[in-house]
Amino acid sequence: MEFFRRCDRVPARLGIFPGTFNPVTVAHMALARVALGMMDEVLFVVPRVFPHKHYSGASFTQRVEMLTAASAVEARFSIAASDHGLFIDIARDCRKVYGPDVRLTFLCGRDAAERIAAWDYGRPGAWQEMIREFDLLVAARGGGYQPHPDELGSFCEVALDPSCDAVSATEVRRRIAECEPWEHLVPRAIHTHVREIYRV
Repeated sequence: MEFFRRCDRVPARLGIFPGTFNPVTVAHMALARVALGMMDEVLFVVPRVFPHKHYSGASFTQRVEMLTAASAVEARFSIAASDHGLFIDIARDCRKVYGPDVRLTFLCGRDAAERIAAWDYGRPGAWQEMIREFDLLVAARGGGYQPHPDELGSFCEVALDPSCDAVSATEVRRRIAECEPWEHLVPRAIHTHVREIYRV
């Protein structure tokens, strides 16, 4: 795991926020801020390899630059890269850095939680085994997440401002492509980055 920015305190509970961040949105930052109310540090993780997507749009370096600019106001936000894309592998990367006693909680939206829980990990029960190693903090986006009974001890749902429900990086890119207003969907600190990266 390579750090680009790291909180200077040792957390008892670490929020891990992996994502494509193509680009960073106000919904990403809203979830991270809510998580800080429950955790000591939020670590944004940009995987160098995605399990279900390929790099397009912003480059890896550009995504790190956007996260750096968007998170600059909060000392408890950290940014790192992982050579892995699956939650379990990222969790184990974090264990190596933060130690065996830190409580790990992954942050994601409802849509991402459903996709991750349903992913084919190659054998039955693999997902249920994984969530013994970390918790899930899921943002209710366009409806609540319905966890499997085996997940109930590892799952917590939070509500964001309803204005975040329709916010996604895909929607930002669509609006840019169709010359529609997009600025309200991304943090003000990255407006210049977005204009340069996506050729607005």
